[in-house]
Amino acid sequence: MQRRHRRGRIAAAAVALGAATALAACGSSDRAAPPAATPAAARAGAGAAVVAERRVAARIVDLTVRSPALGRTARVRLLTPVGWTPGATRRWPVLYLLHGCCDTYDAWTRSTRVEQMRGLRDVLVVMPEGGAVGFYSDWRNGGRGGAPAWETFHLRELRTLLERRYGAGPRRAVAGLSMGGLGAMDYAARHRGMFAAAASFSGLLHPRGDARLMLGLFGAHTPDPRAVWGDPRAQAATWAAHDPTSLAGRLRGVALFVSSGDGASGPFNRPGDGRDPVEATVDRESHAFAARLKRLRIRATTDFYGAGTHDWPYWERELRRALPLLLARLRTG
Repeated sequence: MQRRHRRGRIAAAAVALGAATALAACGSSDRAAPPAATPAAARAGAGAAVVAERRVAARIVDLTVRSPALGRTARVRLLTPVGWTPGATRRWPVLYLLHGCCDTYDAWTRSTRVEQMRGLRDVLVVMPEGGAVGFYSDWRNGGRGGAPAWETFHLRELRTLLERRYGAGPRRAVAGLSMGGLGAMDYAARHRGMFAAAASFSGLLHPRGDARLMLGLFGAHTPDPRAVWGDPRAQAATWAAHDPTSLAGRLRGVALFVSSGDGASGPFNRPGDGRDPVEATVDRESHAFAARLKRLRIRATTDFYGAGTHDWPYWERELRRALPLLLARLRTG
């Protein structure tokens, strides 16, 4: 399998940001915000089905899922446990691994050696498609008029399918990089009790503090940058409901791991690589999230490792560093 160490692709935001400077930004808030009201799409669930299944490698299975919440089919890659078979009665602990902006469901197996990590031999690893800028959210009007409802797809439709046929058990953890880091913390906060542990690697953990950048990123991939969460001022509650820093108080009791670099050229960079403004941005947001947790007296393991850019070698290393925490919770429930 070809492996390419490419960036998590929110680097496109650095270009898109220039076109977004005229858009209003929302100031950050130190108050925890409850999840926004569930859209009509959250009632979807019936009708989701696996329409194709393909074994890619000894332990890798790709699913094509028909999703009413998305209004189309979507791809999901499974890294299966040793001894796993479809339809077996045994239940396995589940680790959701979420990809970053502008990437795809096969990102983790394409760009890391995740299938060789011994700690995952007895875990069902779920790597779902999340959209170029899906941001692990039910978009405004999600499920209607073609707007996707990613949160509903992942946590209602897909979860049900995996539990019915693919051996997914009730013990779950979630981890992701960049956009997926936001998704991991949002999912754990918005669905209390669903995930025992959550990890963010270079995550966008305080989007309200960088609303102009976010609108620029959305605008680079959608006709309307406000289609995802709306306007950061007029729909401030929706933005807060998808901002991990605003939701931090809902993470009490979840085992947390947070890491990022500072954007300087680090040990996995080539000579001459310059400073990475994308990693510097997520580092600032990750520190804001960690500071919020500390004020709330919520424990978290942090690895703010200094020199390092927004790239796969760092995320693979951080997944390895986070695995003991994630696996401990998966094994104890």
